[in-house]
Amino acid sequence: MKLVDLRSDTVTRPTLPMLEAMMAARVGDDVLGDDPTVIELEQLAADLSGMEAALFMPSGTMANQVAIRCWTEPGDEVIMESGAHPFHYEAGGAAVISGAQIRLIQGERGVFSPETLQAALRGPDDHYAPARLVSVEDTSNRGGGTVWPLATLDAVCAAAQDAGLKVHMDGARVFNAVVASGVPLRRRARGLSSLSFCLSKGLGAPVGSMLCGPKDMIRKARRVRKMLGGGMRQAGYLAAAGHYALTHHVARLAEDHDNARYLYEGLVSLGYEAEVPETNMVYLRSSEARWLVDRLQEAEIACFAVAADRIRMVLHLDVIRQDVDRALQVFAMLRP
Repeated sequence: MKLVDLRSDTVTRPTLPMLEAMMAARVGDDVLGDDPTVIELEQLAADLSGMEAALFMPSGTMANQVAIRCWTEPGDEVIMESGAHPFHYEAGGAAVISGAQIRLIQGERGVFSPETLQAALRGPDDHYAPARLVSVEDTSNRGGGTVWPLATLDAVCAAAQDAGLKVHMDGARVFNAVVASGVPLRRRARGLSSLSFCLSKGLGAPVGSMLCGPKDMIRKARRVRKMLGGGMRQAGYLAAAGHYALTHHVARLAEDHDNARYLYEGLVSLGYEAEVPETNMVYLRSSEARWLVDRLQEAEIACFAVAADRIRMVLHLDVIRQDVDRALQVFAMLRP
């Protein structure tokens, strides 16, 4: 029986056309700066984001950490929402790589207001770490796959810039936000200092993320990437997958959003408590979350209990409507 893998949108496998694009890629040596497919991908990412330049990165975590290193000095402070990925899932990288302190502020489902940001700014005082960078996550993973409202994003960027702070977006799933909101990436990124996005989540590439920003920042980022061991040689084979993903797999994210809504409605009809999905994630609340995950695994339905009372299920290009129906059949047998 086929495994219905709802653990993450990172589990996708390249489609046959993507594999063919990878095999046909022209390659060079990206560390030496002459891999033509990497160069083409970086130009596409810069164009889509409206930024001056872009850099191909091995992972989203490295992209975020390189951005923090580029915008801060040791002893500086980075402000982000309490559920943010760089705080929870990046192994303390900001402290080790940048010597930066992370300060958490409270938002609602991963989104905070400009007023909350302004209240967190402490001004010049030798007792405090100087704030240099604000990080926003769109969509917010721990927030439930939530999309930043454009007006809120613009206002937070304006408040940060008024205070002399840079703004980096951890846009691991920003194309889910683009599709759900109907707002192009170039417009969503208008107030940002830098932006990262993953190719290996909902877009379906096997490896890679992009870091976009001003030319001077990206020039520094290339050196930091090298320091961290992120320089890749014939990276064009991987870049070809990323290029294919950006040109063929963005619009189809709407299918994942539709399947998430279908799964949510099915769960609610069965008596489960679930959060209304905005994009491709469904969060279910149950006091027996870990027991449910174990029983689902026995039925070849894979997902994660992200807390003792919370299950996350992620829809992606390897999950079709029939797979969701099968998952709902199992939930029906386990219903409270």
